[in-house]
Amino acid sequence: MSIRILVADDHQIVRGGIVALLGTADDIEVVGEAATGLEAVDRTLELRPDLVLMDLRMPGLDGDEATARILAAAPEVRVLVLTTYESDDTILRAIEAGASGYLLKAAPQEEILAGIRAVMRGEVALAPSVAAALVKGMRRADAPTLSPRETEVLRLVAEGLSNPAIAQRLYLGEATVKTHLLHAFEKLEVNDRTRAVTKAMELGLL
Repeated sequence: MSIRILVADDHQIVRGGIVALLGTADDIEVVGEAATGLEAVDRTLELRPDLVLMDLRMPGLDGDEATARILAAAPEVRVLVLTTYESDDTILRAIEAGASGYLLKAAPQEEILAGIRAVMRGEVALAPSVAAALVKGMRRADAPTLSPRETEVLRLVAEGLSNPAIAQRLYLGEATVKTHLLHAFEKLEVNDRTRAVTKAMELGLL
């Protein structure tokens, strides 16, 4: 089945370019567009896409607030930020709003498409510079302690690897990978892979 996507960006030419890029992928279908944050919320609730590609700077309602409203009303929808902004504040606001990933428009096209697919698999999609900013800017002294193997597994999750791929990379069984993830979830007080990675980054553990 195709991944149904809503593209939210206030610049018509940029939005058209994103739609054209997505049109090159056989497994992606653009079901709608939005030019403002409020329109992104309304169109999402109307169309119920699988994923919203969300710009952050939009008139009326910024992308982070639009993301929070979308996920409050339709938690099954995933939101992937695609923007030109990568300051610590904008990254943190988007992640706290519930975005499943944060990519930059300047990224190679294949990286954007791969990020969409990763998010739809329940994985994390973070541009390398964004991951570095989270590591640098969100350190806390009271961070929990992860074991070296838990850290290694989470780092591979952050790279977008699935559990089978992580198991193969580390020469472990899938059950062992899941066990390390569950231990990390417990220590970080989270319930899913995306939040585990983002919180570990906020705490300076990755």
